[in-house]
Amino acid sequence: MDASAGAVPPAGTGRAVAELAGVLAEPGRPLWAREIAAFGLACAGDRRAFEPLVLLLNHRDPERCSTAAVALARLGDPRTARAAAALATNPLRTAYALHPVRLLTALRAPESAPALTATLRRLLAPHDPFWRIALACVEGLGALGDDRAVPVLRAARDHPRLAAAAAASLARLGEEATG
Repeated sequence: MDASAGAVPPAGTGRAVAELAGVLAEPGRPLWAREIAAFGLACAGDRRAFEPLVLLLNHRDPERCSTAAVALARLGDPRTARAAAALATNPLRTAYALHPVRLLTALRAPESAPALTATLRRLLAPHDPFWRIALACVEGLGALGDDRAVPVLRAARDHPRLAAAAAASLARLGEEATG
């Protein structure tokens, strides 16, 4: 924001949106400033926020990922589900997949269930350390209510940390917990 102006323009005005966009474009701005600008643009419905928010969704800092997920959900850009699916299914970035998985659940997009199913299937390998991501997938698949998830949810019941959530998700899908 232009500190020399003495005041921040009212939110939602053309001047405020232009200043927020300027923060994203200006070299040398700190990450926190870009994060705030992208969030503000998303709340204003300005799609210039999309790419910076996707980068933040993939950040190692969970608070930045959470903020980006909220902003992307508000933005309503049709590219969001595809980007979140790419991040959630990337085996090299599994440690940072929690917020993309939760965003996919919230979006309820056509890409959501296939991405969560693929991610969960990969995380069911013995001794996989990312059980929290797997748990988010199990819960998300139950919330989405997609019958294509039944086989992977049945497999998830065999994992002690996932068993209760998998049974609950299967129940939401009308499946017997022991089936």
